[in-house]
Amino acid sequence: MGSKKAAMSVFYKKFTMRLFIALTIIFTGIAQASAEQRSDKILIQGNAAGTQTVQTDAAGTAHVEYSYNDRGRGDHIVATWKIDGVGLPTEYEGHGNDYMKAPIEERFEIKAGKARWKNRSEQGERPVTGEAFYIPANPPPEFTGVLARALLKAPNHKLSLLPAGEVSIEESGKLSINGVSGNAELIQYRITGLFFTPQSIWLDHDGNTAASVSSWFSVIPAQYEAAISQLQAAEQEADNVWSRGLAHQLAHVPTSDLVIRNARLFDPRDLSVTPGMSVLARGNRVVRVATDADIKPSAVAETIDAHGHFLMPALWDNHQHFSDIDGPLDLANGVTSARDMANDTDNFLKRVARFDDGSELGPRVLKAGIIDGTGEFAGPTKMRVDTAEQAIQDVDWYADHGYVQIKIYSSVKPELVPIIADRAHTRGLRVSGHVPAFMSARQFVEGGADEIQHINFIELNFLFPEVKETRNPDRFIKVAEHAREFPPDKPEVREFIAFLKRHHTVLDPTMGAFEGLFCGDPTVVMPGLEDIAPRFPPQVRRLMLSDALEVPKGKEAAYREAFPAMLRLLKALYDAGVTIIPGTDGLAGYMLHHELELYVRAGIAPAEVLRIATLTPALVMGVNKDRGVIAAGKLADMVLIDGDPTQNIRDTNRIVTVIKGGRVYDPAAIEKALGIAPRQAAQ
Repeated sequence: MGSKKAAMSVFYKKFTMRLFIALTIIFTGIAQASAEQRSDKILIQGNAAGTQTVQTDAAGTAHVEYSYNDRGRGDHIVATWKIDGVGLPTEYEGHGNDYMKAPIEERFEIKAGKARWKNRSEQGERPVTGEAFYIPANPPPEFTGVLARALLKAPNHKLSLLPAGEVSIEESGKLSINGVSGNAELIQYRITGLFFTPQSIWLDHDGNTAASVSSWFSVIPAQYEAAISQLQAAEQEADNVWSRGLAHQLAHVPTSDLVIRNARLFDPRDLSVTPGMSVLARGNRVVRVATDADIKPSAVAETIDAHGHFLMPALWDNHQHFSDIDGPLDLANGVTSARDMANDTDNFLKRVARFDDGSELGPRVLKAGIIDGTGEFAGPTKMRVDTAEQAIQDVDWYADHGYVQIKIYSSVKPELVPIIADRAHTRGLRVSGHVPAFMSARQFVEGGADEIQHINFIELNFLFPEVKETRNPDRFIKVAEHAREFPPDKPEVREFIAFLKRHHTVLDPTMGAFEGLFCGDPTVVMPGLEDIAPRFPPQVRRLMLSDALEVPKGKEAAYREAFPAMLRLLKALYDAGVTIIPGTDGLAGYMLHHELELYVRAGIAPAEVLRIATLTPALVMGVNKDRGVIAAGKLADMVLIDGDPTQNIRDTNRIVTVIKGGRVYDPAAIEKALGIAPRQAAQ
């Protein structure tokens, strides 16, 4: 992400988007180090965002400077390193700042048979008896060129990793492109072992790294920039082949009726749990729900004995940004309905189509289209507007392409908000978003917003107009410093909560995104993943560290008390009748379970939280005819849980079977295919 934070951050990416970009950067090399300085382009959604310069001196030391701007965030890293005769790093030093602008200092060396490393989040050492490749926590993209070339030299194209793991590389295909210097043939390789899925990297015939591209984030030399679309298409096809194989392997499609018997059935309409229940599904729909004695399956029906397990409607995640891994992680965690809150307008639509036809694992996705303004803080989207005409045109494009919601982003001019909202409502679309800079949350709702993303924008309403430039990290920092100053019983807080209730404003709070950000300790695993992260592949575990903000001296108490204050505000909003829908804006699946746990920690009853995670989003999004309840005529989207989350919300982590549209999935099998260790191995 080279940094794991070099992506869209755990909040405004959205981890999975942050995670996706993290994977992209770590696997992006540009060109083999040469004696001449070189400058390479960094593109976010096709927009120029930064550069990387690379130079190797006469002694063989590589000198790299890498920086980019993503809405006021982004890495700036200056690094040097040396490699040995087989391409393995022997020394590395880097400094600068990470994605969230926290300062970083990183060092690594192998000396006298011992490897030592230290960075903002890690410190360690170990003897090295064979070949091992150290991957920095925040490397510039050029460092991946070093990794790829070392793998191609290594026996069987495999290497052990430091701090942990093993990685391999294999050729995936070749592509002829038209470059500035004429035609060139590039080779696509797939690197396996670091993350959940294989990652692509392009090399030329001399072994130089040619490019790594995606619809979101690309690092590429100017000579190949015109070929980005070709490279994207070839890389996407390789991903599609892998995804199709996974879907074919892991989805079980009953050939006749499917009957689930002996279940304890949860109904979010009245919060009841009824034992001894059966559900009959035919195709992708529920046909009948009744007691075990009242349903007589046919001789050819496929039966699942629930063994008294808890059966409930499948879960919703209302704040995602889908990339290559989110779909499988959702299904592994019982999420069959989701809302994407900003993505590209090309590959993303094709991915949703693959989710729908079953050729890629993933939930049912409702699409929210992002619109932003222009300038240095503009978000990673092509839909950037300065005029009413442009805004209306973009709303119409989204409406014409099956989107159900418009997400207004932080750089939109306040005067354009009511214009966007009016047009969206005319076209039948909901309106939500970040509260744009230079306006308050109250003004945003008065301008036509139906919903607000992220609870920090509720807190920022109480700091307006003193804090009005919210496109920079102040939207986090000022909340950390002042959240405790606005308890629910404060008159202005009570009044604003009542205002939100009167306007039927929905809140997508993404609480989990802020817990780790405000914890003050970058060495700890993101809260909620402590028991899960040890099962992940080694480099994914490194991405699970908290991303905590740097706490200024004298502000320790404010930061420590900020998140508990936000939980109290959430409970006050809920008690007042403000509609809350859960979303992660982070690691898919697993973080949703923790989001629900945070609602219980805030004081909301577990059964009520299950309703918030199932029926409430279906009602908000207007799809309750098909989803939200297990009942005749509804889509057959269900999860079986070994436990009772109405008593212990953490039991949502104990899903044993997931059913989406009548297709049956084993979460443990999905995890195994993604390189995630079984639960008992982590105990």
